[in-house]
Amino acid sequence: MVKQIISIALFLIFLCNTTAWAQKKVPSEVVAADTLKSIDIDPLTPAKAAFYSAVLPGLGQAYNKRYWKIPLVYGAIGTSLYFYIDSNKKYHQFRDAYKRRLEGYTDDEFSYLDNNRLIAGQKFYQRNRDLSSLFIVGFYVLNIIDANVDAALMQFNVDDRLSVKPTLYQNSLNYKTNVGLSLNYNF
Repeated sequence: MVKQIISIALFLIFLCNTTAWAQKKVPSEVVAADTLKSIDIDPLTPAKAAFYSAVLPGLGQAYNKRYWKIPLVYGAIGTSLYFYIDSNKKYHQFRDAYKRRLEGYTDDEFSYLDNNRLIAGQKFYQRNRDLSSLFIVGFYVLNIIDANVDAALMQFNVDDRLSVKPTLYQNSLNYKTNVGLSLNYNF
């Protein structure tokens, strides 16, 4: 029993001495080296891009340097504007012809149509005009949202050291192949 106590005491003394010997003086001022490159993040960039797109459609995409999106913005808004103008013109043609018909004239361009067809034509083109105006507003808002989201996503760190890859691994119990997803970050 005494031998066990002495051996435990010697072991503890030896252990305490080795940890004391392993320590070395640490300088009073320790500076850690930054191994990651810091990307300057400007929280106002998405707001600027959205503001520019609100002022002039496509300007936010130019601010984000996504020049290929500018023709898409103008194509969508321009096409909707074309259909709005065309439907509005035809709506007024049907409306004017119906008004003239009520006044007793039958010498308009739609003399082959009866009153019910003129009313149906008015309703059809009025509905198309209203839908086209909704599309104009929708594409305008979508332009602003796209510029905002694109500017926000440009600030994310997407480098080769961060990867998500599907992996196949073998189960150690039944030796069947399993599918997994691994998230790797290399320093």
